[in-house]
Parts: sequence; C-alpha cells; structure tokens
Amino acid sequence: QVQLVESGGGSVQAGGSLRLSCAASRYTYSSYCMGWFRQAPGKEREGVAAIDSDGETIYADSVKGRFTISKDNAKNTLILQIDSLKPEDTAMYYCAADGAEGPRVCTVAPGLFGYWGQGTQVIVSS
Repeated sequence: QVQLVESGGGSVQAGGSLRLSCAASRYTYSSYCMGWFRQAPGKEREGVAAIDSDGETIYADSVKGRFTISKDNAKNTLILQIDSLKPEDTAMYYCAADGAEGPRVCTVAPGLFGYWGQGTQVIVSS
C-alpha cells in the first residue's frame, strides 16, 4: 500500500523554523530514496532534499545549511527541519518516494520519484 501524508506546514515569519513530517506506509518507507520537494505558484516543482536507505543525504544549493532531511525509522516518518526561513521558501511542500528496493541513484530530481504525498503549505512572511 502506497501512502505518504505530509504535515507540519504553516505560516511563519522570516527567520523562523518549521518541522515537516511525512508519515509513510511500511511499503513506501522501504523505498531506497525518499525526498522533499516544493512548488511555488507559477513555478515548476523543485527538489530540496533527498535521503537514501543508507542515510546519505543530498540538498539543493538553495537550501544547504538551512534544511535538514532525516528519517525516523521507528515511526516510518520522513522529516524536514527548516530553519532561517525566507519569504522565497513559500511553497507547497511534498514528500516523495522512488519505490525502488535496491541501490540506485538518489537525487533531488522529481522524475526519479513515483510516489507522492498531497503536500503541506508553507507560507513565510517578511
């Protein structure tokens, strides 16, 4: 069963922090690569961070040093800690999984991911 449910979004002021969570079914969480993506109005979906089953992480240059992706294996949950929020971080944030069982390329390219959640909205005011 494929299930990805995001939560934790909200409205915050610039400089604040948010912690996004993505609760996954056991099947989806077993994917080799999971990631967080965002899409602002009128813009294409972009990858912000990804993590593989070995815990290796990769970040988009625009979020390095401010975003931290992690996994809570006890709860089958993907987490994105966002610090030092900027107005340009305003977007719908999605988690995704590639559905792969074994090692493969794990990047922030949206095309690599076959399973997607419904998203959680983040709004950052200046």
